[in-house]
Amino acid sequence: MADEEPKLLTYIPEVILKKRKSNEEWALKRRQQLEERKLRSKQNKAFNLKTAEQYIQEYRSRELDLVQMKHRRKRRKPSLAKLDSELLFVIRIQGKNDMHPKTRKILHFLRLRKIFDGVLVKANEGILEMLQKVEPYIAYGYPNLKNVKELIYKKGYAKIEGQKIPLTDNNIIEQALGKHGIMCIEDIVHEIANVGPHFKEVTSFLWPFTLNKPEGGFQGKKKLYKDGGDAGVRGDKINELISKMN
Repeated sequence: MADEEPKLLTYIPEVILKKRKSNEEWALKRRQQLEERKLRSKQNKAFNLKTAEQYIQEYRSRELDLVQMKHRRKRRKPSLAKLDSELLFVIRIQGKNDMHPKTRKILHFLRLRKIFDGVLVKANEGILEMLQKVEPYIAYGYPNLKNVKELIYKKGYAKIEGQKIPLTDNNIIEQALGKHGIMCIEDIVHEIANVGPHFKEVTSFLWPFTLNKPEGGFQGKKKLYKDGGDAGVRGDKINELISKMN
């Protein structure tokens, strides 16, 4: 019996082999993408359910905030004559989804758009009334000269055409405030510490101070400082908080 001749292997062109490999890689990648999409879809559904569950609570919190604001507004307003200083430093310490839009509007007017933002303000009846309305979300008091100086030197930025510019060059200050006789950082410190005639122009020139979260954080409650909480007026004790956050 004659030996059978071995069958020749079917020749597959290299182009087809490369295409087949490419198709397999694409199919594998496509499968991974579909699995990732399914996972994201599950996560999004869980997130949406969580948001839906929280919606009523957030709505109630905002309405309660409005009611409490109205009650605070009825309280006796602080007297300017009783203030130890015209200069106040205000820090936003909390407030997110639980705030009523009116509360958020006041905080934005005070330039306290983010938690741990701080601003220097001149006390007047309008400012004191606003601080009273948003008292659970802020801490404020009388900053001393040392802290005013350190805030400006360490955290001071200029607001020029909507841009946040570091105070590294006195020419920036002179160009913006030179017409008021303010030429350098020391002039800014002097004008603010003494609540000078151009206080408004200087504080408007400065970007709100971005402070650090204090070690240990806050209690997260809206209890007033005088009652053992974090919020509201602190008087001279605000300097201890500034030192922790600067």
